[in-house]
Amino acid sequence: MKALLQRVARASVSVEDVELATIGPGVLVFLGVERGDTAEIATRLANKTASLRIFPSDSKPMDRSVVDTDGSVLVVSQFTLAADVSKGNRPSFSDAEDPSDAEPLVDHYVEVLRQSVPFVATGRFGANMQVSLVNDGPVTLLLRQV
Repeated sequence: MKALLQRVARASVSVEDVELATIGPGVLVFLGVERGDTAEIATRLANKTASLRIFPSDSKPMDRSVVDTDGSVLVVSQFTLAADVSKGNRPSFSDAEDPSDAEPLVDHYVEVLRQSVPFVATGRFGANMQVSLVNDGPVTLLLRQV
């Protein structure tokens, strides 16, 4: 499982020109589920997402978590994070989990986040989504099975 985190001033996700969700300051998460991922991995990754200190305090540039700042999280499922581009020029998605097994893991990740983050929004699993964001910093981090 991979999570690409971006600290944002704001972010939103739309499907077919209909806005599904929007957040103010917080974290935008692009979440990719790979074959072999488990609920335990999703739990650890969600807890790391909530507790990662990527927001400034008065004394340090990266000292507070999204929980500490009462920030929001927008989770967008993105199977392309499982792409293998090591051979040729066309990405291979053989490492991506089947949608029927990936969607419950995305849902589990979101539910674990909701236990500690005040506001968690999502995109629509499997949809062609348009994501808008204002990256703050910029701060972008890739988390893998932590």
